[in-house]
Amino acid sequence: MNVDLDSALEPLIGRKSADLLAAQLEISTVGELVRHYPRRYVDRGKLTPITGLELGEHATLVAQVEKTTTREMRARRGTMLQVVLRDESGGSLDCTFFNAHKVKHLVYPGVRAVFSGKVGMFNQKLQLTHPQFEPLDETDEIRPFLSVYPATGKLGSQVIARCVRQVLELLDDPTDPLPPKIRDREKLTELGRALRRIHVPEVEADIHAARHRLVWDEALGVQLALALRRQATAARPAPQCPPVPGGLLDAFDAALPFTLTAGQQEVGAQVAADLGRAHPMNRLVQGDVGAGKTIIALRAMLQVVDSGQQAAMLAPTEVLAAQHARSLRAMLGPLARGGELGAAEKATRVTLLTGSLGAKAKKQALLDAQSGEAGIMVGTHALIQDRVGFADLGLVVVDEQHRFGVEQRDALRGRGEKAPHMLVMTATPIPRTVAMTVYGDLTVSSLRELPRGRSPIATSVVPLAEKPQWFASVWRRVREEVAKGHQAYVVFPRVGESAKAEDDTEPPPDDATDEARRPPLAVLDIAPRLEEGALAGLRLGILHGKLPSDEKDAVMRSFERGELDVLLATTVIEVGVDVPNATAIVILDAERFGLSQLHQLRGRVGRGSAAGVCLLVTEMPEATAARERLAAVEGTTDGFELARLDLELRREGDVLGALQSGRRSGLRLLSLLKHEDVIAKAQVYAADLVSHDPGLGHSPGLAALVGEVVTDDRAEYLDKV
Repeated sequence: MNVDLDSALEPLIGRKSADLLAAQLEISTVGELVRHYPRRYVDRGKLTPITGLELGEHATLVAQVEKTTTREMRARRGTMLQVVLRDESGGSLDCTFFNAHKVKHLVYPGVRAVFSGKVGMFNQKLQLTHPQFEPLDETDEIRPFLSVYPATGKLGSQVIARCVRQVLELLDDPTDPLPPKIRDREKLTELGRALRRIHVPEVEADIHAARHRLVWDEALGVQLALALRRQATAARPAPQCPPVPGGLLDAFDAALPFTLTAGQQEVGAQVAADLGRAHPMNRLVQGDVGAGKTIIALRAMLQVVDSGQQAAMLAPTEVLAAQHARSLRAMLGPLARGGELGAAEKATRVTLLTGSLGAKAKKQALLDAQSGEAGIMVGTHALIQDRVGFADLGLVVVDEQHRFGVEQRDALRGRGEKAPHMLVMTATPIPRTVAMTVYGDLTVSSLRELPRGRSPIATSVVPLAEKPQWFASVWRRVREEVAKGHQAYVVFPRVGESAKAEDDTEPPPDDATDEARRPPLAVLDIAPRLEEGALAGLRLGILHGKLPSDEKDAVMRSFERGELDVLLATTVIEVGVDVPNATAIVILDAERFGLSQLHQLRGRVGRGSAAGVCLLVTEMPEATAARERLAAVEGTTDGFELARLDLELRREGDVLGALQSGRRSGLRLLSLLKHEDVIAKAQVYAADLVSHDPGLGHSPGLAALVGEVVTDDRAEYLDKV
């Protein structure tokens, strides 16, 4: 019987087990099962005998259940299971499990299992309270390592382990997709041995060697997918848009009231060179908040317009799209009044298109795009709808890339006979490993210096848990800024009232999500209290994502014109909002925001000549991870440093998930933090492999490797690029 990675499980392990794996873990083939790797191992040589246990240690032991007793809990509803364990050392140990009905069918007299937990004390006796446990069977007794698998309530690790061993006994060694030269150079074990040893190791070195090899498979699969994507994109023709002497760009540069930074000049030159080529530019420009990315984007758009093409700028929100349109028109002045009286000789038109425009305005915007009257189109996702036609689209600028899916930004790029150039911008600095994986199809440029004229921002944590009296001083500080003629933001985690409890913040990674805490503060709930109390007499405005677009725009414009003193808002102001007169920002329930969000929000102030102040208000106690995050924001304004810390705190799956879509993830072992060197090497190998075998048509093993980490939906999408 030939068994390979594509074989169905049912003939090998029986219908009952196969149905259980399919229902609980969506595993239906041999390959999917053997790539369901153990999450940890129990080294039988390092087990602790019961007679040697010490209070406070985290112990792992093998023992047999000698006695069980079920009784009602006194302090709360439910039952608890009290267990007496005995091991080969002759010692006995009490164990307590809460919610007895969930475990009593697994823990009963005679069962042998591995128990892991912290040793505590109750009634002067050592005990384990609700320990982790894995039942053992006879084959487990003779192996040096016990593999513990990610499991579910209905499908335990022991069942998974038994199914894996059954399959491995029948599995033929798979064809190794890695070229021998890579295996030899990187000293990697063969695929078949790695798949066997990661499940059934004989010595600890087996585990390390197997994991290292399988990490390489995942890293190379990702980089091959990205290399194929770069290759497919580069194969399409693009409009050549070299600089045109005496055109719009030269006129704009001549009127600039300031000098570009060295970084802006360097990145601008890179972009200009890309635009002049016959293959599509795919460049990511990352820079800290206020680094001057918009100028680079505008100069690129003008170069494209000078060549007779159009540019489209895609923003994640209507507020930001409207802000961009106003900013571009203000920076261009007469150069943005094409077709109007008083326009410059070579002027173009900047047209805004969003989903909430009125019928007449939307019709005119569509005509501007279709006719080519608008050299620059600015909008939200409405720009990528099929009904929006362009006369000749030469460049797509995507602002705040992390807010868009890959398909969204590429819907524009896929139109027409020629592929437009692509310029992606983000003010959320990207760690190197993320750039090589999630953005590996893009060439990355970084702006690390701030333009002259940006003012410093002082950040302070306001710890209400220890100093509740400081809350009043927060509002006094806001009043002081307003008294100086400046403006302020107050940011809330959610909207409130009819919006229920929808949270606008990124989910923090730890104790900030404790269910016992009160609901996050909401702008619609707190605004009336501030208006009547701490901020009484000031001109307040409210801005959140649930407002109709015309109201959002009206509130934002009133704030920009200085008609409002304080803007009470959600994270709708997180990116792009530029009001130089705003000098203070108060972020309430600051621990509920991610590091990147806090840094972006802080960047809304200090944009003018006056220094900025950012107050991070929190009720979290000092000795918590949430406070550590806030202290990190307080301690540095370096977005690149915070981005690295953010990656360490976040679930990497959230980051790597941007690579994938569809039912199952193919990335199980790859770590952006631990495997930076592997990712960097894999990127080089992938580029070489794809250059020698375009499309991997002669390398079915490598193509299959791509399929392991890139789902069907993504693969289908890559074929369309």
